[in-house]
Amino acid sequence: MAESFAFNIADKLLGKATSLVVEQVCLAGGVYSELENIKATLSTVRAVLLDAEEQQVNNHQLTDWLGKLKDCFYDAEDVLDEFEYDSLQRVVVSEGCIKRKVRHFFSSFKMGNKMKEIRERLDKVAADADKFNLKKMGVNVPVPVLNRKRENYSFVRASDVIGRDDDKENIIQLLMQSSDEENVSVLPLVGIGGLGKTTLAKLVYNDGRVVAHFQKIMWVCVSDEFDVKRLIKEIITSATHGKCDDLPMDELARLLRNELDDKKFLLILDDVWSKNRDKWLELKALLDGGAKGSKIIVTTRDKLVAFVMGTCPMYELKGLSDEECLSLFITCAFKDGRDKQYPRLVGIGKDIVKKCKGLPLAVRTLGGLLYLKAEEKDWLRVRDSEIWKLEQKKDDVLPALKLSYDELPFDLKQCFAFCSLYPKDFEFLNITLIEMWMGQGLIRPSEQNEEMEDIGHRYIDELLQKSFFQDVEEDIPGFFYSFKMHDLVHDLALLVAQPECSMLNFDSENISTKVRHVSILETHEIKEEETISRFFGKLNNVRTILFGDSDVGPECESFVITCLLRFKYVSAECTRFELRGTTKFHL
Repeated sequence: MAESFAFNIADKLLGKATSLVVEQVCLAGGVYSELENIKATLSTVRAVLLDAEEQQVNNHQLTDWLGKLKDCFYDAEDVLDEFEYDSLQRVVVSEGCIKRKVRHFFSSFKMGNKMKEIRERLDKVAADADKFNLKKMGVNVPVPVLNRKRENYSFVRASDVIGRDDDKENIIQLLMQSSDEENVSVLPLVGIGGLGKTTLAKLVYNDGRVVAHFQKIMWVCVSDEFDVKRLIKEIITSATHGKCDDLPMDELARLLRNELDDKKFLLILDDVWSKNRDKWLELKALLDGGAKGSKIIVTTRDKLVAFVMGTCPMYELKGLSDEECLSLFITCAFKDGRDKQYPRLVGIGKDIVKKCKGLPLAVRTLGGLLYLKAEEKDWLRVRDSEIWKLEQKKDDVLPALKLSYDELPFDLKQCFAFCSLYPKDFEFLNITLIEMWMGQGLIRPSEQNEEMEDIGHRYIDELLQKSFFQDVEEDIPGFFYSFKMHDLVHDLALLVAQPECSMLNFDSENISTKVRHVSILETHEIKEEETISRFFGKLNNVRTILFGDSDVGPECESFVITCLLRFKYVSAECTRFELRGTTKFHL
């Protein structure tokens, strides 16, 4: 799906090819005519790339063509970068040196060959565009400025949640009951993705009766990996509201018991996937010292997880009714009370929500997609989309999410896809994410001469409104805030970013040559320099590398230099290197 990056690459490449520095270098090297031919081919191909992106879904030959075209673009960009470097080198090195003049002769000869090779490859691949009957499409579709106020999602208001009142009361009653058999009971909350398990758990967690009933309440997001040490640290952090140091396991276990022993507590373990009973028993043994009536709620999609962890009968969450779905949809698609002005749109909305099969996430996403759209054709396009007819397998991305992604403006598609470089349940910071988008050239300047950062904030607001981001927490209102992606939305990001973007670790094997942007996942072991060097040898085509965790990033000057020499964009949490804080290099 990431062949859609082809337009973005072509756009940047065309900008670089028309820069004064590149034109002057090519003119001095006698390859200006080759540059002009490349620019002409780029302009022609660029005009049809957006149409190619839309059509590739049902045309594998077109996907293959876009991949070949993109490879040409990347190689051409590398050649132009070399030209820019050559220009800088000429400024530094004296032009009067005989050795320099000889080197310049051979450099110009080599430059000419490279330009000719790139031009011929590009012309050959571009000529195949005629096979696909592609039409020219414009890209000047601005991201709309939304007036909807950004909400703080650290706590879910009951008034914002539709159709879960009975479920909330049922679970609270179960929490208030004491077990005669054990001090700590485990209640599994089970349901398919997108039903609102986490939202319901938050409603319960924040209810005043629950807060008053328990001496300690804690929330930990577990996600894919059931790492007992990490979970202990996060439970301690949630219980104490302070940072937990990376201590030895026995010391962490002692701290956890000190916090919870003989206290009635509620612990939410959200989004559990692991069925490893041994790991669960290892953690539970440290929690069993809680006072009688302590409870653990486990949210999961998997009934087997519920069987492994639960001590109480699982609570199975069902989908919303059609009436509840329509009520939620209207809340998301219209400003307050405006639905009364558009009865025909509401009628179409009834048909749309029936396709959502009771999933609140799907309903919210489509409601956000149609927010402020008053043209019937927009609503009919969603209702009658071919995507609803595709066979839906168990782990497939929800059609409603894919449909919403397809309707995003081009620039937002690129920015959203790059979020796949971060792991599930990652807490994005608005400033950091915008900097990454800017470093990749994904934020398109506006005609109103807005600051790039302001455009980036509009991008985030749009993705929030359409439910691609959620769980906003504001540190400094209006300036610094964090947010997350639902795990189903993260699955969508992974889908649309393949094979361009990939999350790896130093032990990853069989890395695709099509991977261009990678993030290094958390590891608890400091890898030997030889292992890291061997890993870097597999990344010959990679241009971006992100180190998202302080245990993974650069440790020494030589490591940083290696990254800078190999990659165009480097981002690292440098806690062990003399550069403190988050360090970004864009080359």
